[in-house]
Amino acid sequence: MKLKIKKGATVQVITGSDKGKKGTVITVDATAMKIQVQGVKVQTHYDKKDGLLKKEGFIDYSNVKLVEGASKEKKTSKKATKSKTA
Repeated sequence: MKLKIKKGATVQVITGSDKGKKGTVITVDATAMKIQVQGVKVQTHYDKKDGLLKKEGFIDYSNVKLVEGASKEKKTSKKATKSKTA
């Protein structure tokens, strides 16, 4: 199934403990229908090397609504311009 929300889009959480928060999409897992949103569902993770880390957890795709789509950057091809020399 094709998802409407892409990486880089701005979304708002509509249900759950983080209801009302807005953030940008960090990661999209299309097979599990889960996404990671910056600043939403922040979890504490302990790493032996780095100690305590805070990272975002995955939330369900259906618990967010799209506020602003991901910005599309135009790709310009760098073709060598041919100058006519007679």
